[in-house]
Amino acid sequence: MNLIEIARLQLYLRDRFNDQALEVRPRTNKDDSAEVYIADEFIGVLFRDEDEGEVSYDFNMAILEFDLPEAGSA
Repeated sequence: MNLIEIARLQLYLRDRFNDQALEVRPRTNKDDSAEVYIADEFIGVLFRDEDEGEVSYDFNMAILEFDLPEAGSA
């Protein structure tokens, strides 16, 4: 992904999640994906896919069970 594409994705995600602390950062030695952070916490990876001229993006966020609140505390 180029820097313009990353900036567009960042604007989209900030608007969609209503969080101006969200950042999309390029990955070292990877041009098909970018990392997503909230403040300085890594939350996932955005992958770029191009098929028959159509471009799409896949956001992959792993959620560890021990990070979830206890049942009934939400």
